[in-house]
Amino acid sequence: MAIKVSDFILRRLREWDVDHVFGYPGDGINGLLAAWARAEDRPSFIQARHEEMAAFEAVGYAKFSGKVGVCVATSGPGAIHLLNGLYDAKLDHVPVVAIVGQTDRSAMGGSYQQEVDLLSLFKDVAADFCEMVTVPEQLPNVLDRAIRTAYSRRTVTAVIVPGDVQQLDHRAPSHAFKMVPSSLGVSDYAPLPAPADVERAAQLLNEGEKVAILAGQGARGARAQLEAVAETLGAGVAKALLGKDVLPDDLPYVTGAIGLLGTRPSYELMRDCDTLLVIGSSFPYSQFLPEFDQARAVQIDIDPFMVGLRYPFEVNLVGDAAVTLDRLLPLLRRKKNRKWREQVEANVARWWQVMERRATVEADPVNPEYVVHTLDAQLPEDAVVTADSGSAANWYARHLRMRGTMRGSLSGTLATMGPGVPYAIGAKFADPGRPAIALVGDGAMQMNGMAELVTVAKYWRRWGDPRLVVAVLNNQDLNQVTWEMRAMSGSPQFEPSQHLPDVRYADFATSLGLLGLRVEKPEQVTDAWRRALAADRPAVLDFRTDPDVPPIPPHSSWDEIESTAAALLKGDSNRAGVLKQGVKAKLQEMLPGGRRREERPDH
Repeated sequence: MAIKVSDFILRRLREWDVDHVFGYPGDGINGLLAAWARAEDRPSFIQARHEEMAAFEAVGYAKFSGKVGVCVATSGPGAIHLLNGLYDAKLDHVPVVAIVGQTDRSAMGGSYQQEVDLLSLFKDVAADFCEMVTVPEQLPNVLDRAIRTAYSRRTVTAVIVPGDVQQLDHRAPSHAFKMVPSSLGVSDYAPLPAPADVERAAQLLNEGEKVAILAGQGARGARAQLEAVAETLGAGVAKALLGKDVLPDDLPYVTGAIGLLGTRPSYELMRDCDTLLVIGSSFPYSQFLPEFDQARAVQIDIDPFMVGLRYPFEVNLVGDAAVTLDRLLPLLRRKKNRKWREQVEANVARWWQVMERRATVEADPVNPEYVVHTLDAQLPEDAVVTADSGSAANWYARHLRMRGTMRGSLSGTLATMGPGVPYAIGAKFADPGRPAIALVGDGAMQMNGMAELVTVAKYWRRWGDPRLVVAVLNNQDLNQVTWEMRAMSGSPQFEPSQHLPDVRYADFATSLGLLGLRVEKPEQVTDAWRRALAADRPAVLDFRTDPDVPPIPPHSSWDEIESTAAALLKGDSNRAGVLKQGVKAKLQEMLPGGRRREERPDH
């Protein structure tokens, strides 16, 4: 019996082991929706509240499952709405396939309703593969290439299917001229650098006395090898934010995040090292790396397009992180002098003590650092944590310690507002048996997080573990931008742009049948986390936090990191005035266009 093109698309997705497709309906994909009904919702159609959220959910699903994320949207406005989420995937190197409808072929070029030049629209975001299906015989080749390219290049691809084509009878390509047959599957592969280059890298690393390692998401599958290399070289390990879950933070030599949202120990690691090994990271902010004439450097990355960026590396190794480190390890000599490692570990220990003290500083009404620091002690060992862009990312980067099999991510390169909640939803579909926690600001929550609570309410009963906790840091301020304004222009706050209304997020959650708790006092914080993490349904915690807790730059002195919050919040006006100027100066140095001031050790 003949099947429609739309039926074949869904069948081919199933054959590629696609089990969820995130989307929103529209008449441009009516043919596909009808096919979903005939296929008894296989793969499962997950209805977001907005196409951008569908794309973010596909990104979150891909990040936490390791499988391709698939999203679908109608023609015109639906396709346009996908773009922000798709750019998030592209910039973070996440495999996502977008399937979008288009007006009927007979209407193309006629300025028809919802007619948009989708090939041009997706030309950049899906630059590696973007194709329109105009005859059935193009399938399965077009869909197979889209999925295979997304996997192999860790990027975004797009397949455009006009509405009338969706309704055509499917005809497979024949064994004939100008027909392109296809096949399923893409095998795993692990590229290796040349042995001579590995030997050069080993010699350079063996000659160093103070080795620093920067690990990114590309090192995620190389945890055992990374630990072995760090131990052999006596190195400290800093992590790019997208690589926060690459190594556990309870290892004493792991210095935590690097960058403007990073830690003081990571700053010192880069400032004082004489050798740098970068593994699986394209961390873009070179001002946080060693001075260019300070350290000799080696880079390992699987993508030759991303090698040699950010720093004057002497040796660039193109290869899979785990396999390359396996080849490198036997050539490395164990460092006998461990003073460098001991200093790194002492800095790390001091950092966590300082973070605990900063979290206990009184604020009005609640210190946001206390909110996240309290979560740290209660995180389940298998939790998935997402963070939105904004000040929430500061506290995610600095106060949460990854351990066990925990996973975490945020919008790393695009740094867009809005993915915190949909990432967590994608994570729940990737592994319904793991608890998920989303840390979001009230700006992101108002932008789109509240609407996606409707999606949570719609689907949570499907999940083996119902826990999805959305923690809203409700300070009625677009806080990250406010602090940037203070740093760059000295403006305390431009109320018309920065002030946000106080929305009752917990009450809205309760109205949807979720658990909702509003927290307005520090003594309520611990119990709120406990109740949410023990609940039999998703929860929203509305934490009323103080917008005046400053995100201290990582190259602030230990004294400034420890005392600034206390001075600002306890009314020590003289000390606060001095420290505010210091925070402003340091943020100016680290923000784009700024310059890092030379600073010597002050321990």
